[in-house]
Amino acid sequence: MSNPSSMRINYDKSSLDETMVDPDPLVQFQNWFDEALAAGLMEPNAMALGTVDADGNPSTRMVLLKAFDHQGFVFYTNYESRKAIELDQSRRASLLFWWDKLQRQVRIEGWVARSEPEAADAYFASRPYASRIGALVSPQSRIIKTRGELEATEAAARERYPEEVPRPAHWGGYRVVPRSIEFWQGRSSRLHDRLRYKLDGETWRVERLAP
Repeated sequence: MSNPSSMRINYDKSSLDETMVDPDPLVQFQNWFDEALAAGLMEPNAMALGTVDADGNPSTRMVLLKAFDHQGFVFYTNYESRKAIELDQSRRASLLFWWDKLQRQVRIEGWVARSEPEAADAYFASRPYASRIGALVSPQSRIIKTRGELEATEAAARERYPEEVPRPAHWGGYRVVPRSIEFWQGRSSRLHDRLRYKLDGETWRVERLAP
């Protein structure tokens, strides 16, 4: 049996201090995101989305970042899924990026709102045909009897929509508006660098956190 307790990697690729970061956390995120792209990571836009249900039970899953700007971080999903129900109830979420080749993390916490329908229409139209069909037919997070049932629904949708697939009303985007963004850089001896931007009114304040 494998022993996780014996697995160790010394983080020594880089460092992070207050003089190295941009005063604007979105600019800093863009800089790190560009470096993650250049590093050849498989999906640098993959992020763990954390939500809580009405009883405070947490849930985490991977989603894909599809846009970001000073208004927030956008991803798309089924509005009838578990994550969407929890997002609509709590209006809060966390995001986590892990870029292993760079030994970096970015943690984001903030408020959540559904993104604009026009943006969802434009992004949905840009998706591959198979992805549009999948979004149309999947009753995400619900119990289904068999894989065959799902594939039969898919086949029927392909026959009904051989080319153009309309964006279903149950599918769209969410925007996480950050109130805290932490940049984490692995360091040796587990004395990692952690710089957190925290929103103070309309001003971002940079704080150093102990590892």
